[in-house]
Amino acid sequence: MRRRSGIPASPLPQRDGIDAVRLRLPPDGPWPTVRGYLLERYGRAIGPARVETMLREGVFVTTGGPLTADTAYRPGEFVWFHRELEPETPVPFEVEVLYRDERIVVVDKPHFLSTTPRGRHVTETALARLRRDLGLPGLGPAHRLDRLTAGLVLFVARPELRGAYQGLFERRAVRKEYEAIAGYDPQRPLPATVRSRIVKERGELAAREVEGEPNSESRIELAEHRDGLGRYRLHPHTGRTHQLRLHMASLGLPILGDPLYPQVLAEPAPDDFRRPLQLLGAVLEFTDPVSKRPLRFDSRRTLRAWTSRPSWEAGA
Repeated sequence: MRRRSGIPASPLPQRDGIDAVRLRLPPDGPWPTVRGYLLERYGRAIGPARVETMLREGVFVTTGGPLTADTAYRPGEFVWFHRELEPETPVPFEVEVLYRDERIVVVDKPHFLSTTPRGRHVTETALARLRRDLGLPGLGPAHRLDRLTAGLVLFVARPELRGAYQGLFERRAVRKEYEAIAGYDPQRPLPATVRSRIVKERGELAAREVEGEPNSESRIELAEHRDGLGRYRLHPHTGRTHQLRLHMASLGLPILGDPLYPQVLAEPAPDDFRRPLQLLGAVLEFTDPVSKRPLRFDSRRTLRAWTSRPSWEAGA
């Protein structure tokens, strides 16, 4: 929803909380019509016949209206369309709104629900759901949680304010506290601060720790333990992908239910919601950059491996 200078607003409304795809025609090329460009760009991916059908049905639009097969090619023109989405497995858990005002929305995200559209998870995401349910098409995230991690997420209701709230996370002006359940090792001295260099390659499921200057830091504390399990408080100083999961595994304390660390396991089926990752974004605390009020939010969720271990292990 936020627009850069010179980019017109989309003439297409959101569909199921998802923005239309925007593309800009190249500044030069051999195409006398937009149809020729679209066939070259999308014909291989979705088939020439499908591109022709989309043109006939007026799916591709500009600020001047729908394109046709004869619309002349105009370099630099913006074109919008809604892509066809594959059916998604519904995530059978609710997003709980903890706080809402005219600027922000704070929610308690369930496990298995992505924060924002990515890959095969598009409409079944917290962002798409909230845009639809709250009637806030301009809603955007100030930060993200992993799909498998539950807990607190801050969204910004007004696009022009998104940078102010995202800046809090970039400047590390937000105190974040996580809770995790993992095995208990009496030989592991805690609290401990873990610093390492983490890399996450595109196309790879898991991040890796490598030699070099540390770019990540987490503080790990043991809150309590019983029956061979520990309940841990995690304080990330930085925000690398999978940082807490990787740092816990590097201590020999992999988080229960983690399919990636310390080793990559077979990916669960899309409809397998048993034994969720026992990691929870439990606290967000910051000074609102607009109102200047100090704010603190606490998750209402609990980690089932701690509150009901047999139920969690059985996948009930």
